[in-house]
Amino acid sequence: MPGENLTREEARERAALLSVDGYEVSLDLRSAVGEHSGGGPRTFRSVTTVRFRCAEPGASSFADLIAPSVTALSLNGRDLDPGRVFDGSRILLEDLAADNELVVDAQCAYSRTGEGMHRFVDPEDGEVYLYTQYEPADSRRVFANFEQPDLKAPYRFEVRAPEGWTVWSNGAGESADGVWRFAETKPISTYITCVVAGPYHYVTDSYERVLEDGTRLEIPLGAMCRKGLAPHFDADDVFLVTKQGLDFFHDHFDYPYPFGKYDQAFVPEYNLGAMENPGMVTFREEFIFRGKVTRASYEGRANVILHEMAHMWFGDLVTMEWWDDLWLKESFADFMGAFSLVGATRFTDGWITFANRRKAWAYRADQLPSTHPITADIRDLQDAKLNFDGITYAKGASVLKQLVAYVGQDAFLEGARRYFKRHAYGNTRLGDLLSVLEETSGRDMAAWSRAWLQTAGVNSLTPQVLLGADGRIDELTVLQEAAAVPDQPTPSAGHPELRPHRVAVGLYRRTDSGTLERYAQAETDVDGARTVVAELAGADAPELVLVNDDDLTYCKTRFDDTSLAALREHLGALTDPLARALCWSALWNMTRDALLPARDFVDLVLRFAGRESDIGVLQMLHAWAESALVHYAAPAGRAELGVELARGARRELHDAEPGSEHQLAWARFFARSAAEPADFDLLTGLLDGTSAVEGLAVDQELRWAFLEPLAAHGVADEKVLDAELARDDTASGKRHQVRCLAARPSAAVKAQCWAQVVESDALSNALVEATISGFAQSSQRELLAPYTEKYFAAIERVWTGRSIQIGMDVVRGLFPSHQDSQETLDATDAWLTSHEDAAPALRRLVLESRDDLARALRGQACDEAAAGR
Repeated sequence: MPGENLTREEARERAALLSVDGYEVSLDLRSAVGEHSGGGPRTFRSVTTVRFRCAEPGASSFADLIAPSVTALSLNGRDLDPGRVFDGSRILLEDLAADNELVVDAQCAYSRTGEGMHRFVDPEDGEVYLYTQYEPADSRRVFANFEQPDLKAPYRFEVRAPEGWTVWSNGAGESADGVWRFAETKPISTYITCVVAGPYHYVTDSYERVLEDGTRLEIPLGAMCRKGLAPHFDADDVFLVTKQGLDFFHDHFDYPYPFGKYDQAFVPEYNLGAMENPGMVTFREEFIFRGKVTRASYEGRANVILHEMAHMWFGDLVTMEWWDDLWLKESFADFMGAFSLVGATRFTDGWITFANRRKAWAYRADQLPSTHPITADIRDLQDAKLNFDGITYAKGASVLKQLVAYVGQDAFLEGARRYFKRHAYGNTRLGDLLSVLEETSGRDMAAWSRAWLQTAGVNSLTPQVLLGADGRIDELTVLQEAAAVPDQPTPSAGHPELRPHRVAVGLYRRTDSGTLERYAQAETDVDGARTVVAELAGADAPELVLVNDDDLTYCKTRFDDTSLAALREHLGALTDPLARALCWSALWNMTRDALLPARDFVDLVLRFAGRESDIGVLQMLHAWAESALVHYAAPAGRAELGVELARGARRELHDAEPGSEHQLAWARFFARSAAEPADFDLLTGLLDGTSAVEGLAVDQELRWAFLEPLAAHGVADEKVLDAELARDDTASGKRHQVRCLAARPSAAVKAQCWAQVVESDALSNALVEATISGFAQSSQRELLAPYTEKYFAAIERVWTGRSIQIGMDVVRGLFPSHQDSQETLDATDAWLTSHEDAAPALRRLVLESRDDLARALRGQACDEAAAGR
């Protein structure tokens, strides 16, 4: 039998043959605590009984299980020899009856990679915490099952846990005689079942609502975290956003929340942002803030809470048939997260964050050689793992935002309501959604789908303004270009495509007071290469034309020469925060596309970022400026530009309002950009109290932020970092210390880090991530140069020998991006040419990194050409 990587065809064949009636899963987690003896992995007992039907009695199939060993197996009362039918990942099922019962008694392994049953030991108090994470296909690491989304079934979980522990699952649970028993779930997919267990700090609340038929809906609410984080846990705000979201979705979906309780667990060493397990949502614990953060952090957490809540309907109640249609849940959840954030919470500017941050993720992903249509071609589980990307999430959500403008909000939401009722507890494909939207909107959704969901790439829209003799607009045209595909070793997915866009075109000019404000706007449908906006003929000549005003469509915005000149001089005078964010985003895309020199983008940030009112936009500008310096600045001028950036950040730090979140953002950015001895002296003084910036409270999280650049530049040594860990001897402190230790500018340190990550699997997923983050310092290019050859020699071995999550972390994180030269590009191409038979998912990761490097080299050439101006 094949191994762990289930293919789409295998899943289709199995779904046509089998129907699952229910699971009973018994887990004994008492082995999570105490000493572990033996050389093998720490394991727990997992006993699964699954009842299922077979459409062709006498046929054969297989069940999924990844486990060190199987103790006993029986099918329809007949004992099976594990040595013959179990190969480590699949259980052969032969001569099936019409009705079947499979019982599997296995020893499953606790995870240290965040996949399956993850086990974490808190260094602060020695407590053990467990949680599960499965998407797309890791529930088979915890219990035997049919691991594919369209074989839904109800589940009953039973868990034995160490004394004093609490256990949670998807359904409500009760404990008796040391055993936790949970209510049977509704029919759900394997990947959204869940178990959380341990001495978690747990807070409760409740949500109540009277439904339209007069019945009362009551949802018990819970929120939990490690005991060590309890002093920082603002559960009240989590519950506030949760209740606001439940109100919003009940108002709009006309389908009561179907999964009983609603628990939310903030768990350690989590690979994702969050996971939509019905009734038991899991989040990364970094959403519990140990120090002062900006409003953008709270907004980000609220968005994720609402994103996961939207999944209760889009993804859990109605689930895609196979991972090809992953967008059916992720695009909708991403859109609904922003839609509900603006409509239900205090974060009413959420569309600005969406335009500035989420769409930047989409634009990058859609220009990679691995770009794909929103409805992707997912051949197997490795493909599925890599498609949780900016296209499936943010581009899909952007396209849905335009769809709402295209069909109208009422028709869109009525389509969603019919979709839920028609397919509750079932599985769907693209056509199922399009059919209800056609019903409610009266529009031809097939043409829209072909243009937006089934092709890849991002279009560019550029204004062209012709003025008459009277100085007014004679004709304003929007020019559309298809996605450009740079030279790549393999062709880009999809084909260049001109699409229909619903856009608002805004005209801006300066007022007598010097502000840059909109004075005219027209909505129009852009279709084809050239569209005349007749409504704007006769308008006064603009200083700035914004072709995607209000951010209605998904495109790269370009500027005519007059508009670009106006932004160079007056970007900070643009009063509308969304328009300003859209202009910043467009300028960043131009930088990435080698149309705007990196030095010019950094100059714009230095001149205008200090006037940015939106904290989320400001923090994004900091990230982009840093990226411009590290990747797109010409090497010959990089050091000088870095000094300018650090001096500008230091100036803004001192000029910011004392105690403000803008001051905090500038403090963090100053630390990341620190370049001169005076910078390091200030950071050191802020740490030891000999220096101060009025209003800046240097809490523990900010201390670690200051220590990393000090470590990377050799100012803070191991002794200093060990002392800081003693001050912050927590799980979070340990991750920070590991990252700072890895950042030190020493050949021996880098060799040790490489060995720990590449040659050993002793580190947990969180410490692998921290080590890689510290290892790859842009200020240490010469020190890291020897690792280019080592990288290409190791990645295939790492990919085949480690879990897919660790493989992704290593292949992405250790790519020699700081060796930004043609030689590195050639070495990458040589590896791709000589490894055509490598796993497609591995090749995709290398191709993406290659594209980033080639883009960086084009940007550096653009910046170098501008150096002599």
